[in-house]
Amino acid sequence: MPTHYVYLIASVIAEAVGYSALNASAQFTKFWPSLLVIAGLGGSFYFLTLALEHMPLGITYALASGLGIIVVALAGILVFGQQLDLAAGVGLTLIVAGIVVINALSDFAVH
Repeated sequence: MPTHYVYLIASVIAEAVGYSALNASAQFTKFWPSLLVIAGLGGSFYFLTLALEHMPLGITYALASGLGIIVVALAGILVFGQQLDLAAGVGLTLIVAGIVVINALSDFAVH
C-alpha cells in the first residue's frame, strides 16, 4: 500500500478517535476525553498534511471526510450504542459508493 494511503488511513483513525472522545468529553468537562479530542484531531491534521504531499487537496479531503464519517458512525453504533435509521444507512452507503467511484474511476485520484 502506498505511504500516502497509510497516512490517509492514520488521519481517519485519529479523527475518529478525536470525535468519539468529543462525545465522551461531556462538553469538555472531563479532562482525559477532552485531551484525547485535542490529540486525535491534531494527529488527524498532521497525517492529512503528510498525505497531501502526494495527493490532490480535493480528493484527499473528500476521502478523509467520507471515510471519517463512516468510521465515526460505526464508533457511534459500537461504542455508544447509537442506532441508524434507514435514511442514515442509505446516506452512508452513498458515501462509500462515492469513495469507490473516486478511487476506481477518477483520473484526478492518485493510483
